[in-house]
Amino acid sequence: MFSLCTLLARRAATVFVASGIIATFAFAAGGKDKTSEPKTDIAALLKIQKDVQKLLPTVRPALVAIQTGGGTASGVIISADGLLLTAAHVPNGPGKDMKVILEDGTVTTAKSLGLDTTTDAALAKLKDRGKPWPFVNLSREVAKAQPGEWCFALGHPGGFDKARGPVLRVGKIIKQTANSLHTDCVLMGGDSGGPLFNFNGEVIGIHSQIWEGRDQNVHVSMTPFLRSWEAMQKSQVIKTWGTGAGGYLGVATVMNDSLELEVADVIEGSPALKAGIHSGEVILSVNGDPMTDQQQFSATVRARAAGDTLKIKLRTHGKERDVSVQLAQKPHEEGQ
Repeated sequence: MFSLCTLLARRAATVFVASGIIATFAFAAGGKDKTSEPKTDIAALLKIQKDVQKLLPTVRPALVAIQTGGGTASGVIISADGLLLTAAHVPNGPGKDMKVILEDGTVTTAKSLGLDTTTDAALAKLKDRGKPWPFVNLSREVAKAQPGEWCFALGHPGGFDKARGPVLRVGKIIKQTANSLHTDCVLMGGDSGGPLFNFNGEVIGIHSQIWEGRDQNVHVSMTPFLRSWEAMQKSQVIKTWGTGAGGYLGVATVMNDSLELEVADVIEGSPALKAGIHSGEVILSVNGDPMTDQQQFSATVRARAAGDTLKIKLRTHGKERDVSVQLAQKPHEEGQ
């Protein structure tokens, strides 16, 4: 096994073996040596290596290879009864039978359920085998997946290869959008639908857009899965998110001169207005998570469905207060 000290000395993204998995570390921006960018010291890299080696045996059994008529892909089991997350372009429709290969080479089948074609999220169900499936947890705290955070990707690039095993890549989150995460984890064809993990061993993304020659790959975040969970379990195909979409609070925000998240406007008749939120108040946290910018706040709200309750900490004229807001169905595209 190569140590991270060796990797750093070589100043490149170098391959090493960790518990039988080939892993690639990406340093700074995709392995590029830019003196203007902050460097990660050796002690921190060694801790990352140790954390990954500890997590790998617990998450690897939930990874699967998928074979469809269109080629090979990946997926991840997220419940003991065999619910499976993958990318929507893998089954390309509900009710499709897919060949699934477990880590030990065992072959079984899964049937695709619903899809969100607007974000490339899909749910499938493995064939019942009479005993629990190995599974991992998904993260419901999507706002915590922020740029700069370390993560690791698992998948089966090129398809299932028992001699090689699944492949692991370590990198950082580069960008977060309302429905996706961008990372510098190096992915290839066959990784599509595989899981992106945080360092708690939770799934934070599903590999979606994998482009050669690009220093960022795109993963579906957990937001679309959480938002459309019931619809996908009913094998529905979601083609647009417009009128009636969940996660509606009814505020517009700005970053004030002190770089704090401030309520700029409260929409008439909205849950925010009914809860007593006012323009000019500073949003400090949501469900205990500090809010640092508009993008994070937007992702936090959109990750929750209509009927969910948010506990929002606000500051007004130097005094802090908590309000509980029950989200409603979104009537239009105005506000968050």
